[in-house]
Amino acid sequence: MAMRNRPDHDGTHRLAFERNKKKIYATQTVCGICGRPVDFRLKYPHPLSPCIDHIIPIAKGGHPSDLDNLQLAHWTCNRQKSDKLRTRQPPAGPETISNRILPQSCDWTRYRG
Repeated sequence: MAMRNRPDHDGTHRLAFERNKKKIYATQTVCGICGRPVDFRLKYPHPLSPCIDHIIPIAKGGHPSDLDNLQLAHWTCNRQKSDKLRTRQPPAGPETISNRILPQSCDWTRYRG
């Protein structure tokens, strides 16, 4: 599979994305996907480490660096969302557990990267 160039990673929107990422890290504290707090002390590859999520994915026509299209998220929440479009409402009914929710696979509170 050929790698696609992502304008927010190595293209024309890189500087704007980094600037907006810093703004989001400074102003937001809750994951925009699951609604739980994000711990900024955790670093990648920890599944609950902070990352930036594109609300409307770039693959679906979302802007790569617009502040209105970016939100704070846990790394695992962002991976599970992938390139799907989601509403901002929490799901009704019982919470579903999938095999892609990594924090349930081991005790991540004791993880040292």
